[in-house]
Amino acid sequence: MTEIAAKVGLSLSACHRRFRDLEASGVIRGFKADLDLKHLGLPFEALVFVTMKHGDANTVELFEEAVTQTSNIVQAQRLFGEPDYQLYVAARSLQHFQEIYDTQLSKLPGVQRLTSTLIMKNIVTHHAPL
Repeated sequence: MTEIAAKVGLSLSACHRRFRDLEASGVIRGFKADLDLKHLGLPFEALVFVTMKHGDANTVELFEEAVTQTSNIVQAQRLFGEPDYQLYVAARSLQHFQEIYDTQLSKLPGVQRLTSTLIMKNIVTHHAPL
């Protein structure tokens, strides 16, 4: 906070106050740790695109609940159009990813098709729009 206050030319107390105001208004939803997956033993990253068989509320609810219970899915988004979902999956290795793909992802409720691509390099993460 001290570094931010110095960069923007505010006193430390004014900077704290503005952060509290941004939190209270909902602009800042919270603070969290930015984990380095490599240091957690999960250096293999992949995006998995999911096309659903059906888009009814029950199928969507069952799928989304199952996704939240799958520990190697570190991020998931529902998309407009096709595919229906994008899953960010972290694994120990290519072989571990294949095991997750075959034993967990392919068995998620309502899945018609999975396609995946490997992440070569992260360029921008958590970039705030200006």
